[in-house]
Amino acid sequence: MKVGLVVTSNQRKQTVSAYDIVNKQVPTFYFIGVTTSKSSIMNVFPRWMEALGREDVIIEGIDHAIHDEPDAYRASVAQIKYDPLSLGALVTTHKIDLLEAARDMFDELHSSAVLTGEVSSISKQQDKLWGHAKDPLTSGLSLDAVLGQGYFGRTGGHVLCFGAGGSGKAIALHLIDKQDSADRPQKMVVTNRSLGRLQNMQAMVASLETDIEFEFIQSANPDLNDQIMAALPEGSVVVNATGMGKDTPGSPLTNSGLFPRNSVAWEINYRGELDFWHQAMAQQESRNVLVEDGWLYFLHGWTQVIAEVLHIDLDEVTFKRLGELAADLRPALVYKPRGKTIE
Repeated sequence: MKVGLVVTSNQRKQTVSAYDIVNKQVPTFYFIGVTTSKSSIMNVFPRWMEALGREDVIIEGIDHAIHDEPDAYRASVAQIKYDPLSLGALVTTHKIDLLEAARDMFDELHSSAVLTGEVSSISKQQDKLWGHAKDPLTSGLSLDAVLGQGYFGRTGGHVLCFGAGGSGKAIALHLIDKQDSADRPQKMVVTNRSLGRLQNMQAMVASLETDIEFEFIQSANPDLNDQIMAALPEGSVVVNATGMGKDTPGSPLTNSGLFPRNSVAWEINYRGELDFWHQAMAQQESRNVLVEDGWLYFLHGWTQVIAEVLHIDLDEVTFKRLGELAADLRPALVYKPRGKTIE
């Protein structure tokens, strides 16, 4: 089984644990996703490796179908685990499914992975395969940069997160861990299409001590999502963590959904159709919505995993430098109305 892996004539195969393993000739970092070739990282990565003095490391994408077969995920993990020059991987979209399929293949799981039930970083340490969930850190760094200190104390806003997958869990954990009460919302509402993911997130929150009121709502209905958003107070934060607009078509909202006045709309992706982002942009002026895309999240997510896999220190100076090197490769976002929006 060679899932998502291309074997060229000059690469020798070795079968380990029933999987065909490609013996890489150069150090290889994998990107496990859905449409990896379309990501800016394919052009950014070589620049970063040169800046970090690791020009020998290349990047290779592995595309899986959403909710792929367990053996497909296991084949990808096996390639990393058993090939010496396969260094590790960043995982998007499949973070929960991959861990559920291949948990037994990891030698060590960081507490973040155990708590969230997901793996976004696969790395090797002293011949052991490690799994980390970096999203609580990377989403937190991104959200803090947008909101600043004391945001919820100043505004009284709530948080509405569409999506109870890895990113939704990470945002909840970040807010729960905030020491200053002014940095924690009084309430966080989470919606999700499937009940299972919602229940998993609910169980995670229940295992923690928090003064944030959580409400979990199963909804695949954009009209219902509009109603949920309409009940938010001014200054709330609305997050699209569903993957819709990038991995799947559409938005969790209709074009008639009204964002709270003086709110923040965060689309965690930076590429794709980004319908949610366009819907928020339509109300940027009329309802004073601060609209953010996922570019900063992209930068934090990738640099944190690269640091883990390559065992390098990532300080603020290095992060800033890497961000500057990637800036001209950021896709331009041009607002295009998605139908008439009620003001």
